[in-house]
Parts: sequence; C-alpha cells; structure tokens
Amino acid sequence: MANIDAIEKAFEPSKKESEIYQSWEKKNYFHAQENDGKPPFSIVMPPPNITGQLHMGHALDNTIQDVLTRFKRMQGYSALWMPGTDHAAIATEAKIVESMKKDGITKDDLGREGFLIRAWEWKKQYGGRIVEQLKRLGSSCDWERERFTMDEGLSEAVLEVFIRLYNEGLIYKGERIINWCPHCLTSISDAEVEYEEQNGSFWHIRYPLADGSGSLELATTRPETLLGDTAVAVHPKDERYKAFIGKMVTLPLTGREIPVIADEYVEMDFGTGVVKITPAHDPNDFEVGLRHDLPVLCVMTPDAHMNELSGVYEGLERYAARKRIVSDLEDLGLLIKVEPHRHDVGTCYRCGTTVEPRVSLQWFVSMKKLAEPAIQAVRDNDISFVPDRFNKMYFNWMENIRDWCISRQLWWGHQIPAYYCDACGEIVVGKSCPDICPKCKGTDFTRDEDTLDTWFSSALWPFSTLGWPQNTAALDKWYPTDVLVTGYDIITFWVSRMIFSGLHFKEKRPFETVLIHGLVRDSQGRKMSKSLGNGIDPLEIIDTYGADALRYSLLTGNSPGNDLRFQEEKLEAGRNFVNKLWNAMRFVLLNTEEDVSFSDSDEYLFKAEDKWILSRFDSLVGEVTANLDRFEIGIALSKLYSFLWEEYCDWYIEMSKARLYDGEKDEKATVLYVLHKVLSGAMQLLHPFMPFMTEEIYGYLKVADKKESIMISDWPKRNASYHFPEEERKMSVLMDGIRSIRNVRTSMNVPPSKKAAAILVPKDSITGEIFSDGEAFLERLSSVSGLSVQKDNENIPSTAVAAVFDGGSFYLPMEDLIDLEKEKARLSKELENIEKELSRVLGKLENQEFVSKAPEKVIQAERDKKEKYEEMLQSIKERLSSLLG
Repeated sequence: MANIDAIEKAFEPSKKESEIYQSWEKKNYFHAQENDGKPPFSIVMPPPNITGQLHMGHALDNTIQDVLTRFKRMQGYSALWMPGTDHAAIATEAKIVESMKKDGITKDDLGREGFLIRAWEWKKQYGGRIVEQLKRLGSSCDWERERFTMDEGLSEAVLEVFIRLYNEGLIYKGERIINWCPHCLTSISDAEVEYEEQNGSFWHIRYPLADGSGSLELATTRPETLLGDTAVAVHPKDERYKAFIGKMVTLPLTGREIPVIADEYVEMDFGTGVVKITPAHDPNDFEVGLRHDLPVLCVMTPDAHMNELSGVYEGLERYAARKRIVSDLEDLGLLIKVEPHRHDVGTCYRCGTTVEPRVSLQWFVSMKKLAEPAIQAVRDNDISFVPDRFNKMYFNWMENIRDWCISRQLWWGHQIPAYYCDACGEIVVGKSCPDICPKCKGTDFTRDEDTLDTWFSSALWPFSTLGWPQNTAALDKWYPTDVLVTGYDIITFWVSRMIFSGLHFKEKRPFETVLIHGLVRDSQGRKMSKSLGNGIDPLEIIDTYGADALRYSLLTGNSPGNDLRFQEEKLEAGRNFVNKLWNAMRFVLLNTEEDVSFSDSDEYLFKAEDKWILSRFDSLVGEVTANLDRFEIGIALSKLYSFLWEEYCDWYIEMSKARLYDGEKDEKATVLYVLHKVLSGAMQLLHPFMPFMTEEIYGYLKVADKKESIMISDWPKRNASYHFPEEERKMSVLMDGIRSIRNVRTSMNVPPSKKAAAILVPKDSITGEIFSDGEAFLERLSSVSGLSVQKDNENIPSTAVAAVFDGGSFYLPMEDLIDLEKEKARLSKELENIEKELSRVLGKLENQEFVSKAPEKVIQAERDKKEKYEEMLQSIKERLSSLLG
C-alpha cells in the first residue's frame, strides 16, 4: 500500500501554499515565450495602485484572470498574463505629502527634484507590497514582465502619444471649465467625479433692474457664486421676459451692473425661467459666456476660499461665505424664499470632497474624432462586453463625451512635455527641451510644471506594456490581447480610453472581450467602506482559511456583471470542499500499492458503475470547457463541486468499496484505475479555480504520463471511448431509488444500522431489472436487507412505508424499521413539547405591550418561531396518523 502515514491528514494551506507558489516561480511556469510556437492568449492586469492594499475587489478581479490564464495555459496556449502597477498620481502624492507633514516638511521645502527623489524612495518601499499580496492569492502572472506606469519604457510611450496627439491637433491648451478638487488641489476629469445625493436648498433671490423699474427673480443652489455673475439669462421665446432683454440688473451685494441676455440654454418651464450666468464657475454658463462674449470672473482660490474679487467676503471658505451672503441678502430684502432641494452633487473620487467647477487654463484631448471609431468597434461587435448590457453604459459615456482634461497640478507623474519660450511664450512640444525657439530664436525655455492624468498612461496599457512604441516580438505575438477583466465602475475611467487609444495608435482593438464583474459587497449587500467599517481583508482570510477557500467563496455563485455578497458560509464551504477532496485522495491512496501507475492503455474490466462515472466525467469535461469559453466561471465551479462531492465521493467511492475490499485482482485494478483517472482529471479541471490543493492532490495520484506539475499538464479533452449513455441512464434510476429510501429513513430517524427488506413495484420491467442487478448497491447504500420485485401493489403490508421515485415505488415494512409503540410514544412526547413552545410564542405575539415596545427584529424572530413550530406540529401529526393507521 502507499505510505499513507507520510501524507498529512489534512491539507494545511498555511504550510503548503507558499511552498507550492515558490516552486511554480522557481520552475518559471508563469513565463510565456514569444518563440514557443504556441498560439497566443493574453490578458493585461488592471494595474493596482502602488498605494494599494489588496482588497476584496482586487481578489475577485485577479482570481477571475487567474482562472482564465491557467485554463488557457493548460489548453496549450502561450498564455501571457501581464502584471503591473499604476503610479496613482493623486493618491500617491497625497500619501507622500501626509508622511512628510509628520516630519514637518512641505513640498516647497524640498522643491520638485527633492520631492521626486522622496517619491521614488516611497515607491521602492511600498510599491511592491500589493504584488506580494497578489502572489499569496495564487496569481500566475508573468512577473518577469512586470511593468510600472512610470518605468522607462512606459514613459517613452506616454511622450510618444502626447506628441503625436498634439501634432495631430487633438491635444490643445485652453481655458475651460474643469472639475477642481479643493482638497487634492488639482483638476480631475469628468470620469473622476462621483455623484452623491445631498440635501441642499434653492435660494430664490431678487435681482433689481438698474433703471429701478422692477426686478427679476431667480433661484440658485450656490449663492456664493453670484459674486462672479456676469449676466442673467432668459429664453428668447419666453413672453414673460422679452421686454427685459437688453436691460441691466444690479448684481446684489456688489453694485455691479450686468446685462439680461437671451439664450436657448434657459429652460422656460424650470424654476422662474431666469438663470444667473457665472462663466467661471459652471460649465454650461461658460458656454453661454462664450456665445455672448461675457467677462469670466473667478471669485475663488484653489482651496475654495473667496478671493480678492469677492469684496468683503474675501478670505471666507466657500460654505462660510454662502452662509454670510444668504444672511446679507435677507437683511437687504433680496432673499425671497428658501426651498429644500435634494440633488446630485459631484465629489472627488479620491477624497470625497465636493468638486468646485472653475475656469482654468489646462491641457485637453479633443475627443470627438477619437470616440467615433471606438463607438463603432463595439457596435460592430469587434469588441464585446460580457454581459452585453454594459454596452449601454459605454455608449452613453462615449456618445456624450466631452474633451478630456489631462493636466494635473501635481509633481508625481509624467510631466507634460511642453516647453515655453521665456522670450515670447511660444509653446514647443517634444521629448526634450528644444535648443532654439522656432518663433523668436530664443534659447531659454521653461517646462510646463503640470503632470498628466494617471489615466493617460494606463490608457496605453495593453500595448505600452508589450514594448510599444518599439516593434517588439511580444507586441507582435500578444497584441491585440484577448480578454480584459474589470469591474463596471471603471468602464468610463479606463476601458473606454484603452479602446480609443488602441484603435488610434495600433489601428487594432486592444482586446476582443471585456469581461465585467460586479462589486464585492458585505453579507447585507452594502458596499464595503471605511466609514461603515465592513471591509474585509483578504489576507486575513487567506491566513485563516487558505487561498483556495477564498477563491472558492468569490467564484461560487458568481456571474458576469452581478454584484457578489461575501458570506463566511461560503468560506466554510470552500474549506470543507478542500477537506472532502483531501480525504477522498487519502482513501484512494490507502487502497493503492506504492509502486503502481495506471495507464489508459491497460486492459480493464469496467462494470456499470465504472462506465457511469467515466461517462459523467467525460460530460463534465465538455461542460466545464464550454462554460469557461463562455466566461461562466461560477457555473463551471458549481458543476465541478456537484460532480466531485456527490457523484465521485458520495456515490462512486461508496460503490467501489465492495470490489476494493473483496474483489479479484483485476476488479480491484479496474476500480483503482477509475478512482485515480477521474480524480486526477477532475483536479485538472478544478485547478484554475483552486490551484494549491489541486496541485498537491495531483502530485500524489498514480496516473501514467503525469506531468511534474498540474499547472503544465494538458487540459482534459472529451473521450468517445468513455461515452456510456445507457449506463448513465441505468445508474441515474438506481441512484434515484436509493435516494428515495434514504429520505424516508431520514424522515423517520431510522439509524443506518437498522436494516429492512424492501419491496419494489417498478413502473416497467427494465427498471425492475436495474434494481435486481444493482441489489448489492441497494443493500450497501440504503441499508436494505433484501429486495423483492413485484408487478403491482397487491399484498403490500398495510404498515409499509412508501418511498416513491420516478421509476416506481419501494415499500418498507415499518415494523422492520422501528418499534411502533416506542415511536408512537416518542412522537407523542415531541408533540407535547412543540405544543408548549407554540403556546409560549403565541402568548408573546398576543401580548400588546410586547408587540408595541419590542424592536421589529425581535418581533419578527418570534413570528419566525411560530411558523417553524406550526410546520413541525403538522409534520408530527401526519407521522402519528400514519402510525395509528
């Protein structure tokens, strides 16, 4: 026999996972070769921030990618999973500034060069942390090719793209309204603004006409911005206000006169039909201002305090200014009324601060020309979203896209390659500082201080990581990539930008499929957040349960695009699954000689149960392969679980024991071949989902031509010689009948040791033959002491219990199963106890004081008890009735 004592009694993740992963890395299994002659398959990892700590979203995203990569690698593809990290300009700079603050140092103290030295040191210290955490998850990335958005090659790609777009006239610098974060002190793009519902107000304000003939009423949600008003507007067809067009109003609190203009932007049926126009602080107002050549007055500082154009309100923070302005308007009799108003307010996706729209001189990418082919690629299904309902989100964003603000007022990041002539101000864009100004021949230049939006570099990720703009062998082989796995929350941030970048610079789609997953929520369906304190650390879970159990919990029941509720019960189920399979392996090895190996080419004496499990496994191979091809990862895992737990462990292993223990040598060899063959193949199918445990089990099994690692073994294929539909049908009938007997025995609390004869009345003669041939299984698996088959219900004992199934009915004499008098007494006592409990619960629910004062949760618990006791009572009465005849 195999030396079973040398094999641990349980798979211990804390001991084995690190050892297994290091072995994979040492043997270079993750590395894909350009010249290996295999067909290509590639995935680029959504690069986590170097500030990042592995969270449940990362765990889900990377587990899905790992499943697909391992699957394709085993199928014989040159599978490249390209890893990397993102410099995360805003978040990283904020963390560095925060750490400097503790040391009493500011950015200005260090200067740009000194700050960047410190930033790179910070990246070196913390940047690789999340990579090591991803390894603990089992991620089989090609770590030799790991990239960073600010490494030399990717920085070259960024410069190349900026210069090309600038030369094509698609990058320009101009004054526009941008989203400004007063906390991060930088511009952010439209995609980086998150909207949340907030309670606010509509302040109705009277703007007096300058000629003293009356006033106009308008409403605003931001009264502090009225200090920057340069007009009020009405619709040109609004009969109520036609006479006012061209007149002047006196801007409250300032004495400044501004015109009444007509513009179709105004909605006649919204509010009063009069709107204030503040070109420096509202994107729509800015466009109105351009059409009417209005002055642009910015009345706030970058940190959202009122500036020198705000008169007596200078220096006040924006909300403090709002409060004082409203009070002053009320004192002057210019505040008509205040209405409560709940509306969506833009906030910074990084820090949550309310964004301040403000006019600013920034760098932009002109998007219309770039967006059109990117929209068409998805419309033509050249790029597919899975599930396709996310097309709508993509189209909505791309069809309404505005020019992309790409400049950031930060030091950490890719500095914009634009140089200003100190003599004449001419802008020269290039990879290095020019020697001479093309306009005035000056030789002194100052580089633009701003950096590029982080998403500018990550938009190039599918091809920049493969060596572009150089023509590399990696680029030739693995671009376009095959699948992008990501959450729906960054379709606008990242997916859309990669699509238009790939189409524009490579003239090919960046990927064929975008596989969208949902968010990982807590067990109550809430989004995980620091404020709720419901975040879960994947590393703590790995420490407790192991990476396989974590991966199982994230994938089971998961379907593309849908949010996932994280439940501890799934972790327990994952760990139990590992234990079940480990025990199955130990059982198989316990009955296997040490030095044997089972080959497909040997002769075996298959019986019905052998053919059944081989045929079921063959079907499983086809189904799981098809599910993974369709990205139905949760469905595939569910099928593997059901097959291994129920069909292989609970049925076939139990069926095999008689021949293993008492069979002839040839019979035993056949059973062991099937046990090893099916378990080994099933471990290969399960490997992408739960890589560590499957590697260990595979290594112990005695299968000929086994590879040194399951990771590099061949993905199982369908085998026509293992197609036994008739045996599958017969075994299905047999198992259905056994289940029916088991269910009856369980409902009557009959112990397994208590055996009883069974009478079968089959629906046809074939079913009768199946059970006559399978009587040994019936006796072993359902504690039947003997079987008789008859054509009809004649002469069935009146006390017999019926076990009905699709193929007919079994009848079990009750006196063989239980002592009738003892069972009646036991049930009567149980009935009495349940009636007491039900009476107690009813008393509480009928007590008005309890119902009126107790929390709803407590009351509901009592209602649930009432329902449970009533069901139990009904069940006991029915069982007593059957015993009493």
